[in-house]
Amino acid sequence: MSEALLVVAHGSHLNPASSAPARDHADRIRAAGAVGEVREAYWKEEPSLRNGLRTVVAEEVYVVPLFVSEGYFTEEVIPRELRLDFEAADWDSDGTGAGSVTLEPADVDKTVHYCGPVGTHDAMSDVIIRRAETVTGDPGVGPDVGLAVVGHGTKRNENSAKAVEYHADRIRDRDRFAEVRALFMDEEPEVDDVTDHFQSEDVVVVPLFIADGYHTQEDIPADMGLSEEGSGRGEYDVPARVDGHDVWYAGAVGTEPLMADVILERAADAGADVEARTGADAAGSARAGGD
Repeated sequence: MSEALLVVAHGSHLNPASSAPARDHADRIRAAGAVGEVREAYWKEEPSLRNGLRTVVAEEVYVVPLFVSEGYFTEEVIPRELRLDFEAADWDSDGTGAGSVTLEPADVDKTVHYCGPVGTHDAMSDVIIRRAETVTGDPGVGPDVGLAVVGHGTKRNENSAKAVEYHADRIRDRDRFAEVRALFMDEEPEVDDVTDHFQSEDVVVVPLFIADGYHTQEDIPADMGLSEEGSGRGEYDVPARVDGHDVWYAGAVGTEPLMADVILERAADAGADVEARTGADAAGSARAGGD
């Protein structure tokens, strides 16, 4: 039976950068020849989620949400728009453990493997670390450096914070960085006081967001004192000196090329015949080896 990968993302009518990671990662996967057919669909752009499965030729489809956490979009919007008879309990997850469930759409003759979001996959911890390497230009970054994993956080969805805390805990357990903290925009502990949470002089800040936009390019930099509120998007220094610390602000982790391999990991975990990875991991290994 032929197989396809359908990457589903939020997109935006107002911010063209919102859909850029999904397009870029899909292109990387196509170029690697990892899956025979690769499509994208968006909540706020075309091709729409509503028509996403209709664009696919293959009979068996692996749907991977390019979202950070389990919640409203992954448990309600996407299944509804794809006309999948899905309940959140089908994932049997505590908020970070979603795997996949096999379903039959109501309107097209296909078998769909609906996967958990990329943001809660274990491989995301590696992408966060890669992001720290990228922003500092140091493949060995870690000793004597603090790492802040930053999420939105919201009392309306406790899973939003769970994903951030999950990866912060996993990275801390590796003993690579001097300190690792989970910080948030809208709940405690807040990113506004980022330097209060670290003793290390150098602090790398990696937002667990899929795309760069208002939050990652204006709100968080202004909250941390990297830029003036209302200044232009992306108007901050890297590193920036704040309260005696050098703050290395990475921007959205979802733009990191290695994210394409997390999408493939999600599909492979659900049973997809993934023939290769994108090469982003090998590129990072080469940097780590001084190549």
